[in-house]
Amino acid sequence: MNTQVFRKYKIITGSARLTFTDMKNIIVLFLLVIPLGHLFAQDTALDTDQRSKIESARIALITERLGLTPDEAEKFWPLYNEFIEKRKGLRNEYNTAKSKLDPNTASEQEKKDLLNLGLKLKERQVDLEKNYSERMMKVISAQQVMALRKAEEDFRRMLLEQLERRRDRMERRQQIRENNADRIRPRDN
Repeated sequence: MNTQVFRKYKIITGSARLTFTDMKNIIVLFLLVIPLGHLFAQDTALDTDQRSKIESARIALITERLGLTPDEAEKFWPLYNEFIEKRKGLRNEYNTAKSKLDPNTASEQEKKDLLNLGLKLKERQVDLEKNYSERMMKVISAQQVMALRKAEEDFRRMLLEQLERRRDRMERRQQIRENNADRIRPRDN
């Protein structure tokens, strides 16, 4: 992680170490700032500012969980970001192929080809993880690499839980609005 990102982290957190509760509060804060309309619109991608806030929360959580020193962080983050981009590329490759295939009109062979592509991409992802795990262990310890996987899972889970809570709140508000509208409508006698 470059020093600018580390400084941002220190500005956000006020220190180089945070407790798990502090991290949950930071994540909730970032998620509360994100406008709801963008989160639930399937055709609208998150804008750069929203992605930046989520990314900052992810960086803070991972840095805290791994206990990275500034020196480790400076070496770790470029490598980790490179890994994330390559992993994202594999997902995009599959999603592009999948989006071109209409399951209602595709032939059996086209469906098999898509399944085989998915399996090949999973193999490439495992190879990618092996490669980058080895490279990361030259920068951080094996224990920290294991903690990284747990931190990624925890962040994803917390993000999904927060989104689900928001969706539930929106549904409850919509139901209240509908109930209030029914009470206000004049009744025909």
